[in-house]
Amino acid sequence: MTPDLLKQGAQRVAQRIEKVSNETESGGRDASYGRVNLPGEVDVSHGRILYLEEVSVSFDGFKAINKLSLDIAPGELRCIIGPNGAGKTTMMDIITGKTRPDEGRVYFGSTIDLLRHNEPEIAQLGIGRKFQKPTVFEYLTVFENLELALKTPKGVKASMFFKLDSAQSDRLAEVLHTIHLADSVLTQAGNLSHGQKQWLEIGMLLMQDPKLLLLDEPVAGMTDHETERTAELFLSLKGKHSLMVVEHDMGFIKTISDIVTVLCDGSVLAQGTLDQVQSDERVIEVYLGR
Repeated sequence: MTPDLLKQGAQRVAQRIEKVSNETESGGRDASYGRVNLPGEVDVSHGRILYLEEVSVSFDGFKAINKLSLDIAPGELRCIIGPNGAGKTTMMDIITGKTRPDEGRVYFGSTIDLLRHNEPEIAQLGIGRKFQKPTVFEYLTVFENLELALKTPKGVKASMFFKLDSAQSDRLAEVLHTIHLADSVLTQAGNLSHGQKQWLEIGMLLMQDPKLLLLDEPVAGMTDHETERTAELFLSLKGKHSLMVVEHDMGFIKTISDIVTVLCDGSVLAQGTLDQVQSDERVIEVYLGR
């Protein structure tokens, strides 16, 4: 990491520590600041949980990501917008190990070089990703989907003799409440509405205790009521997890956003509050339209 990034991180955490509430109710755990990290924990002492620095990748001569530099603070909810082909999905592919960049650096916290890890390892490190289309086990109940998502040994013998302990039961109940599905615990997942399936998949990610959640167009296809409930859900997670939300619904973005990053042609075009980026002439030209 460059000294400039670390210096900026220290400034950011000083500005944000007071804004992140330790009392936020969610299905997660508190984001960590300024304490000794245990083995397996993410070092966020410099005020960043995710760093992308000068990242580029090309496909058949087309530069999908072009010198992209981006960072996210612990507990932050960052919204990413931009026209189709701006590089939003490719950026998430790079963070999660699906795509390897041609150049640049990608760090999880200050010490974990994500480019040295594959997709399963990155998931184990604490980065969860949700794609636009919900992926749940439709013939299992809501409870069974969440139970399967627990971080437990998945071998045949371990699965045959598995039994929830009290801590796991409490955790599952907590997540059910967080994702608004406590009243649907015995409902078969295939019978849920589209929005409820989205919440269930988010709940399955939360069962893995991720530090960072990447969410791709989470409210696409939802009703207005489901969109409102999803905004409530994301705001309840902010401060307990770091979230990167890619979305086109400007009403939803307005409800949940503090900082919005606009991507175009594989790099950052603008960044700031939604009002700031919406009034930026460059953003109006390439994305919002006149």
